[in-house]
Amino acid sequence: MHLFYVDNAIGFVAVLAVILFFTKTIGLTFRHFGLPEVLGFIIAGIIIGPAIFGDFCGFTIIGFEGHDYYSLLEISAGSKGLDIFSKIGVLFLMFCAGLETNIKELKNTGLASFLIALAGVCVPLLLGLLISLPFGNLGLGVHNLYRCLFIGTILTATSVAITVSVLKELGKMNTKLGTTIVSAAIIDDVIGIVLLSVVTGFAKGNGAPAANKFEAFKATPYGTVIMIIAFFVVAIALGFVAIKVFKWMDKRWASTHRISMYSLVLCFGYSFLAEKVFGVADITGAFLAGAVLSTVRRASRFIDQQVDVDTYTIFAPVFFANIGISSITFADVKPEILLFAFVAVIAGLAGKIVGCGAVCKAFKYSWRESAIGGVGMMARGEVALIVTSTAIGAGLPGHFMIMTVLLILVSSILTPVLLKVLYKGVKEPENLHLLIDPDD
Repeated sequence: MHLFYVDNAIGFVAVLAVILFFTKTIGLTFRHFGLPEVLGFIIAGIIIGPAIFGDFCGFTIIGFEGHDYYSLLEISAGSKGLDIFSKIGVLFLMFCAGLETNIKELKNTGLASFLIALAGVCVPLLLGLLISLPFGNLGLGVHNLYRCLFIGTILTATSVAITVSVLKELGKMNTKLGTTIVSAAIIDDVIGIVLLSVVTGFAKGNGAPAANKFEAFKATPYGTVIMIIAFFVVAIALGFVAIKVFKWMDKRWASTHRISMYSLVLCFGYSFLAEKVFGVADITGAFLAGAVLSTVRRASRFIDQQVDVDTYTIFAPVFFANIGISSITFADVKPEILLFAFVAVIAGLAGKIVGCGAVCKAFKYSWRESAIGGVGMMARGEVALIVTSTAIGAGLPGHFMIMTVLLILVSSILTPVLLKVLYKGVKEPENLHLLIDPDD
């Protein structure tokens, strides 16, 4: 039931208008009370989507075809507009994060970032395995060990998009700690992909169907490792070429729109190459594209300014709102699943904070900075959903999606709030880019 049925472009424009109005209005309200705008974006998605009013009150502003609630704007089942805008939004966020990453400082934080990422995978994996063993009545337990490993693998996923937005808002994106967190999150994704492939291979054995021999090769654990290594080799090789080309363009056409347009070609090209060819997360490709261009100092600053406008004007609000609109539902939740989801959320958050924070402390960060490192790694998003969908396809019962949804919801709300509170006590007034010669 609906007032307007959205199955064409102009209908989707109306959906965008509603999303942008509510995200900006609620975002500004949150900012007025000292809370991050991105938190308001997510809450806006929950309010205008079916998660609360649609499922429990029978009416929602934006709804989806095939449900019983009444919606003002009903999106057709085949529409992928929100998913496309959300995907562009997260790629833009990661591309901008790469543009603002200082490669020289990244070298200095390389070991720390790797060990933080490793701890951010190992600790949640272990906790996920341990909490799953007592829940044999939900299809887990010692008799379904691979499913328990799937739960742990889901808890390892990290989405840095929310953290990046908060760091940018606080002006901490280019600090040593900010660079370390973003770098660790990227490495965390790569390790998580390898882990997921190994667990999936363990669950399916050698009988997994594939479209062709190449896809079958990528589905194997050793194939995944080889493809990840190959992607970074290819990405770095192409990066050297891209740096020379953009330096040439920067000398000839400094601060022109053609430079920012071609930078988006690189961003989307790297993302597609990563996801579809090498099986690496597309956000990793977007981040690497930005990191490559960050070495062209003047051009990267101009590109960042241009892309940043589009990102935070439309694509990022849609991305964050879509978390609340499309990925969250509170209907038909059984008590046993809800109990397990609650335990899993605690384990997922604690695993990142304790594991990553402990490594930060080992690298002589203060207690508060170590807490920031742990909290900065605990946000979950689209990566966790992808991992969960893959796990369900490999045999994990579908009702565990509620666990991931709640983990995304809770971490998406807590991460920006805790980061802003924790950063109030950090004495780090200077940003790294201020310490670098602009002509370097």
